[in-house]
Amino acid sequence: MESEAPLTLRSFPRAILHIDGDAFFASCEVAKNPRLKGKPVITGLERGIASALTYEAKARGVKRGMRISEIRRICPDAVFLPSDYETYSLYSTRMFNIVRRYTPTVEEYSIDECFAELTGLRRPNRMSYGEMAQGIKHDLDGELGITFSVGLAPTKVLAKIASKWQKPSGLTVIPGNRAHLFLKDLPVGKVWGIGGQTEAYLSSKGVRTALQFARMDETWIRKLFTKPHWEIWQELRGESVLGLETKEKHDYASISKTKTFTPPSRDRDYVFAQLSKNIENACIKARRHGLAARCAVIYLKTQDFKGEGMECSLSTATSIPSDIILVIRPAFEKIFKQGQEYRATGVILTKLAEDRIRQPDLFGESLRIEKMQGLYGQIDAIAKKFGKHAVVLGSSLPTFIKPQHEGERGAAAGEGRAKIQGETKRKHLAIPFLGEAG
Repeated sequence: MESEAPLTLRSFPRAILHIDGDAFFASCEVAKNPRLKGKPVITGLERGIASALTYEAKARGVKRGMRISEIRRICPDAVFLPSDYETYSLYSTRMFNIVRRYTPTVEEYSIDECFAELTGLRRPNRMSYGEMAQGIKHDLDGELGITFSVGLAPTKVLAKIASKWQKPSGLTVIPGNRAHLFLKDLPVGKVWGIGGQTEAYLSSKGVRTALQFARMDETWIRKLFTKPHWEIWQELRGESVLGLETKEKHDYASISKTKTFTPPSRDRDYVFAQLSKNIENACIKARRHGLAARCAVIYLKTQDFKGEGMECSLSTATSIPSDIILVIRPAFEKIFKQGQEYRATGVILTKLAEDRIRQPDLFGESLRIEKMQGLYGQIDAIAKKFGKHAVVLGSSLPTFIKPQHEGERGAAAGEGRAKIQGETKRKHLAIPFLGEAG
């Protein structure tokens, strides 16, 4: 089954970079508040479990998903913080912008990692591929106050392997003609895209390392595996077949937004305000992709993790939050239980279709919708300049008046006055602070 022929790889027929933030969410908290440096910092207080943690916490035996009560026993000096996703997204945006100084071809793979194509940029940037990788890492680490692990290789799969080679804060280069040195002892299950079941199946065939998999005969691979695994096989051999996905996705089957808030609340208006804010956020995304929904599913989650939801049909496909809120309000009143503590709300917009121009109708509904679309076009323009929720519905206002996590940070999540290193407040992204001018 195994081919004896050596891997025929050139050093860099393509140059692909993979960049991965080290303990990203927790590192953002430390960057915001340098006094936390060196401490076991854990985010996820609002959920009661560890969502992200610093390497100091990992060294003490803390793992993601552990309950706060359990963590306190093994790490009594841990610092627990509620998640601040708005701030994390700001750091993420800055991260991608820094990478784009060197190359326009960037795939935003997740909030804390990306791929970047450096092929052909040595002459324009007057740097070698290695120097570009070093420059990107230097700028990210220095400007954001967060360390990043970086991998440079001729394919995406090899670049992923490289970025994990020296965590945290490593820079690993895997030239194509030396890839076998990195793959020979690497368990095949550590390869990006190979899951536990595939690993077990390969092991049953005597294939336990990435190099063994890469050296298998092509006929054997095609016979026993699907296209994604064949592509991984090619990538491990230095043949770049996975392109970078740089275009923003627009074809969504559904759009969902949910939010956990602390402390939990029995206040009907406040819980509805959380739901209203989720609807606004879902509609922002729908409008960004030119979509409209014919159905909305709402749900509430209690403090004891029980949930109840209801589906609401919309008479007209829409991305206007006030229209959806008008329809879902009776459903909310049916499922909200007086005296019950709620910890989360959510909405799912379904039956999505392209938001088309509507024909005039007898009762003027199409004209009203057209005017509302124009209004929200202006609101979206304001948000682009001043930040999301610069203009909000009155039904969402209680979420801003009564901030979350008050007393745990000294300020609401996402509303704190901490600075991203080298910049003031959040003005680098033109996001104003609540109650502040400019």
